[in-house]
Amino acid sequence: MDLNTIKKLVKLLSESEVDEIEIEEEGKKIRVAKHPANKAVAPMPPPPYAALPVHPPGFHIEATSAPVLPSPATPLDVPAPAPAPAFHEIRSPIVGTFYRAPAPDAAPFIQVGSLIEPGTVLCIVEAMKLMNEIESDVSGKIAKILVENGQPVEYGQVLFHVEK
Repeated sequence: MDLNTIKKLVKLLSESEVDEIEIEEEGKKIRVAKHPANKAVAPMPPPPYAALPVHPPGFHIEATSAPVLPSPATPLDVPAPAPAPAFHEIRSPIVGTFYRAPAPDAAPFIQVGSLIEPGTVLCIVEAMKLMNEIESDVSGKIAKILVENGQPVEYGQVLFHVEK
């Protein structure tokens, strides 16, 4: 939209009973509004693409355009990819209480350093008086046990780190 068109809109508005005009053309929108002289009009920041023309007192002009897309990223703008997790995480599939052994006086199912395969029982999560065995979904070595015996666990909470 050129400057002459904007000037014509301002003149047309000042000579008519209409209080505002809004036009959209080629992805650019302009709104020209007439306000009573006793109302204060907040100043508008200049648009990034062009300076607005000076307009008579009592007029408010808004101009908007389609969003400006950033230029394609250069190699220096691209952040380095996050390193892949060093461990596979085994998470709790339910909310409950974590137990490392099948009974209070029994040996734990696994220890740090234990080799596991898919289907190996790792622990029990008690939920509503039901004992749910949590099994491994991968092969590897237990690197870390992240929960203490008897501690409550949440759905999705990481229980173990496994080195593949």
